[in-house]
Amino acid sequence: MISFLRGTVAHVGLSSAVIDLNGAGMSVNATPQTLSGLRVGEEGKLFTSLIVREDSLTLYGFASDDEREVFDVLLSVSGVGPRLALAVLAVHEPEAIRVAAHSGDGKAFTKVPGIGPKVAGRIVLELAGKLVPHGTAGAPVAAVSAESVWKPQVVAAMTSLGWSEKDATASIDKSLADSPDLAANGNVAEILRATLRWLGQDGARAGNRVGARG
Repeated sequence: MISFLRGTVAHVGLSSAVIDLNGAGMSVNATPQTLSGLRVGEEGKLFTSLIVREDSLTLYGFASDDEREVFDVLLSVSGVGPRLALAVLAVHEPEAIRVAAHSGDGKAFTKVPGIGPKVAGRIVLELAGKLVPHGTAGAPVAAVSAESVWKPQVVAAMTSLGWSEKDATASIDKSLADSPDLAANGNVAEILRATLRWLGQDGARAGNRVGARG
C-alpha cells in the first residue's frame, strides 16, 4: 500500500496533481482545497489511498491522515465509490462528516452533488458507530451555511493560481450572480470551474490575475 507521496510538485490541475518522485510522475486525484496547498516546483506531501480496479490503479491524495481515514470509511458504504467519497470531502471537513454521521444528520450529505435523500440515509445508517467526532465541537453541520463551507475553499484555490483574495472573492460573487443553484449546491470544484470560465470570457478579467503559475 502506498501510504503517502513526498516529492516535487510537477503539475496542479483542477482535480489532480502530479508529484515527481525522482523522475517518476505520480498522478493523484484530490479535492480542490487539498490541491490549493500545493505549489509547482516546491516539495509536496500527500497522504494517499490506492484504489485497485480490474483495469486501473488510481491514487487519491489528502492533506491529512484524518481525511484519508474518513475517505476509506466512506468507501465502506454501499454505492459510494471513490469519486463520491472525494466529493463529500470537497464539501465537508473530516470532523464535520464525523459529526453528521454520529448525529444522524442526513441533510448534511445531501449538500453533496450526486447524493439524494436515499443515499444520504444509507450513508448515515452504515456509518453509525464507524465515525465518531474527535471532540465536542460546536453546532451540527446542518447549522452551518453552505457558503461558509465552500467559499473559503474556492478562494484558497484561486489564490493558489495567482489571483488576489479580493479579486478571487469578487469574481466568485459575480460569476455566481446568475447561478444561485450552483451556489446553493456548494460543490467546490464546480464553482471553481464556473468562476474560471467566467474570467476567461473576457480578457480584461484575466488581467486581474496577480501572477502566472510557473
